[in-house]
Amino acid sequence: MNLERRVLALALGSGAFGTLVALALLWLGDHGAKTRITLTVLMLVLWLSFAFSVRGRIVFTLQTLSNLLAALREGDYSIRGRMSRSGGSLDDVIRELNLLGETLREQRLDALEASALLRKVMEEINIAVFTFDGERRLRLTNRAGERMLGEPAERLLGRDAADLGLAHCLEGETARTVQMKLATGSGPWEVRRGTFREKGAPHHLLVLADLSRALREEERQVWQRLIRVLGHELNNSLAPVKSIVQSLVTLLTRPELPTDWREDALRGLSVIGSRTESLTRFMEAYARLARLPAPRLEKVDVVTWIRRVAALETRLPVTLVPGPELSIRADGVQLEQLMINLVRNAVDASLTTGGGVEVGWRRNGTWLEVIVDDEGPGLQNTANLFVPFFTTKPSGTGIGLVLSRQIVEAHGGSLTLENRGTGRGCEAKLKLPLGPGTRGPETGREP
Repeated sequence: MNLERRVLALALGSGAFGTLVALALLWLGDHGAKTRITLTVLMLVLWLSFAFSVRGRIVFTLQTLSNLLAALREGDYSIRGRMSRSGGSLDDVIRELNLLGETLREQRLDALEASALLRKVMEEINIAVFTFDGERRLRLTNRAGERMLGEPAERLLGRDAADLGLAHCLEGETARTVQMKLATGSGPWEVRRGTFREKGAPHHLLVLADLSRALREEERQVWQRLIRVLGHELNNSLAPVKSIVQSLVTLLTRPELPTDWREDALRGLSVIGSRTESLTRFMEAYARLARLPAPRLEKVDVVTWIRRVAALETRLPVTLVPGPELSIRADGVQLEQLMINLVRNAVDASLTTGGGVEVGWRRNGTWLEVIVDDEGPGLQNTANLFVPFFTTKPSGTGIGLVLSRQIVEAHGGSLTLENRGTGRGCEAKLKLPLGPGTRGPETGREP
């Protein structure tokens, strides 16, 4: 039996015994026939009315609760159950349902606001976002995706990734740069891919960022910096040359030359030669920076490499702090030039303060770390250390550190310069990757 019938049966059963006893006493007593019939009908009506009333009351309450739950399931959180003044278990249930409806209403409002914000962000960002289902059919895109493919979303949704020219983006590495020719033009695109589930089914999330504009802007800034540096150096060299040439022309066009004209001419020509030589050195340094070849990897013994470079410095003794016996695969000529630059800078700094220079190395996991410490005045401007042609030395070219960083990055490593934590001076740390077959203890100089 269902619940309604069970409730009715229980209500009828609860009053059956009393009704039957009353009827038995009625019919066994000394009463008239009319009285017996009237009382029998009245008792039966009362009994049945009470049973069906109990059933109806319980069914009505359960239907009310069912309607409240159905409203919550349909997303209608405005309906509330009314509680009685006397209180009781039923009021507790209705109160909890009302609180549940209020909680769900707040959560739905938060979800709607978050969803609206997400849609707004997706529409406004200049990055193409696509979602594909398990069959690689487009399910969602934003405004940037429409511009990228050159069609509105209504004509794009439901189409296959291969038809849209994006099938190769759903394969391979999740983060990479590809060259694609699309409606907005050809150029490099950064591809990022992920997966998510919707209603239990797997979906693909594809994000494409156009790198052309960023690269053009970066290229423009590089050219501006380069032209600014070249213009500065050319003006510094050509301005005095122009002034001296005008002075010599004025001197030599006089009707009568002064007695010391030869000395003035030689002095002017000497300055012109000095400035042109300085300009030549600058252009050679720039050409050297621009024509750095790719490293030719070979076996390089770390101890021999560092000891040989340290022995080349004759202005100041370089203290070696021995490390483990290691060898790496690198370009020995480029690494030697790199270490020469670092040691020379350290010695230049220490000579100004009368300090010393230490060079040590150690193994740190899969990396070789070479540390060059000096006791100079330290770094004053760390922001421009690796800016081409920036130098604080009167006769410096400003490419030593830039060239050093290019060499180490071509080997897959890094170069950092910072002031020492203890004592005065600067610490240059060179990190180079060790080969997969490198052996040796992780011992040596502590930082």
